Amino acid sequence: MGTFGGYTRWAVVFLIIFVLFFLLVPAYGAIGGSCAAGGVY
Repeated sequence: MGTFGGYTRWAVVFLIIFVLFFLLVPAYGAIGGSCAAGGVY
């Protein structure tokens, strides 16, 4: 049970980081230029 709880915590943290990264990359691309957007898309 403890191991599953730790794994769930890691999954939640990774999900939050992924969502923030997914939202920030287009923002940085729009602000900084087409270099970052071109690298991602």
